[in-house]
Formats: sequence, C-alpha cells, structure tokens
Amino acid sequence: MSPPLPKQVKIVEVGPRDGLQNEATPINASDKVTLIEKLSDAGITYIESGSFVSPKWVPQMATSAEVFEQLTRVKGVTYAALTPNMRGFEGAIAANADEVAIFSAASESFSQKNINCSIEESLERFVPIMAAAKNANIKVRGYVSCVLGCPYEGEILPEQVALIATKLYKMGCYEISLGDTIGVGTPTNVTKMIEAVSTRVPIDKLAVHFHDTYGQALTNIYAALQMGIKVVDSAIAGLGGCPYAKGASGNVATEDVVYMLNGLGIKTSINFNKLLEAGWFISEKLGKAPISKVSNAYLSNK
Repeated sequence: MSPPLPKQVKIVEVGPRDGLQNEATPINASDKVTLIEKLSDAGITYIESGSFVSPKWVPQMATSAEVFEQLTRVKGVTYAALTPNMRGFEGAIAANADEVAIFSAASESFSQKNINCSIEESLERFVPIMAAAKNANIKVRGYVSCVLGCPYEGEILPEQVALIATKLYKMGCYEISLGDTIGVGTPTNVTKMIEAVSTRVPIDKLAVHFHDTYGQALTNIYAALQMGIKVVDSAIAGLGGCPYAKGASGNVATEDVVYMLNGLGIKTSINFNKLLEAGWFISEKLGKAPISKVSNAYLSNK
C-alpha cells in the first residue's frame, strides 16, 4: 500500500536556469532579475537563478553573474546556481549564490554528448567542488539526467539510476533530483525507478524533475508523490527543453503543478495569481504563449 500523499510539497523553480537556457530568444539580465523577483514574490522559496558555464556552450547563461549581483534577495529564499566544474563553482561563490548544483547522467552516451566525458569522469570533476563547498559551508544539490530513458540508449535500468544517485549522495549532495530529461516516463517505470533509488538513498533526500514531452509529467509527479517524494522541480510557463535530446519539450509548468497540488489539498505556500503573472511576464518577453495549460486557460478567461 502506498503511503499517504504528503501534506506539503516544496517546489524547486528551475525556469530562470534550466528553462531559459534552452530558449532561443535572448533574455537580458534585467528581465531575468524581474522574473526571479516575481517568483519569490509569489512565494517560491527555491529558485535556480543561473548557471556558471561557458557562454560559448550556453549563451543564455552569460549574464548569470549580473543576475546574482542585481537581485533583491528575499529572506528565506534560496538562490541557487548550476556549476559544472571548479571554475563554475568559483564563479557562483563570487556571485554569492546560496547553493550550487552539480549534474551527472544515468546514461553513458548522454554524458558523452552533453559534457564530453564519461559518467565516472564527470563524478571525478565534482570531487574538488564538494571539498570546496564543504569548506565554504555551501550546500550542494545533485542532478541525475535521463533516469527513465535516453535519446541514444533508449530505456535506462532503475539499478543504473540508483548507482549514480548513490554516488552523488555519498559525495555529499544533500538532495538528488531525478530527471526524466526526454519526458518518456510513465507512472509504472517512475515507481520502479524510485523504488530502486530509495533502497540506497533516503526518500526524503530525493526530488523529481519531469519534462512533459509525452504529456505524462503531472501523472508521473502524482506517482512520485504516492511514493513519498516531497520535492518537485518545475519551470514557470513550461520553459525549456534539452538541446541534446531531440524533440524533448520543456519542463513541466510550475503553474500546472501548483494547480494540481492545490486540488489535492497539498500545501505549497505559493500565491497562485502572482505565479500566473510571473509566467505571463516571461512568456511576453519570449514572444510566445506559455506552455502551461492552466496558464492558457486562465488567460482565455481573463
């Protein structure tokens, strides 16, 4: 029998980083700052605000240092940065990021295509980051990509995901986010994957990160909630995709997730109307409608 649904769920907002980095329309630092501030004003308490990567590879993140510098920070809100290597970590610390995130993959082929190294090599790169973060008293979050499928290898075995998640956890990541990067998951394999991972990493140290390529993200989140997951990654307005996974649509929209959680009676402490406004703001800047079905439904009724 599944445990009861959680009474409260934490939303990790990845739109300003994971979402925007895959959008072709350039967004300037000022508009990113406005978006982040609108999200914090809506009650989001964890915002992935930028990434310290080479602008050659991810042009949209070139202004991350400016974004962190210009932010008006709200007490109780975590402003995090993705840091793929030691240079990135140093950039994040210089910009006063509250936390950093590192990432690996459950697929060897995806790791090679995405960051030009093997899974094992990617983990080795993180050893000095973990040591430096510990010295600086900075928390580190870990991501595992392609936990349910890979564009190059197809299905990924749950045991492989468990292996990588365990390594990140033992390295010192306080939380491991399990990412369905190409959005192929369904509730059955979500459940099997979380079962496998949670035998090695405590369930309260796990989060889920679903893309909505096949329209399964909300269903998969519900399955994860039934497994005891209490942290969900999502992107405002359904921003994003994956440049290394052809056809992968954006992250599940924060508006859609919060609407579902509200309907389930699960507390998020998020002001839904302000959340919608944040999504409309960035969608207007990108010159497109939100991917969020809930947001579009509210827009049509305005």
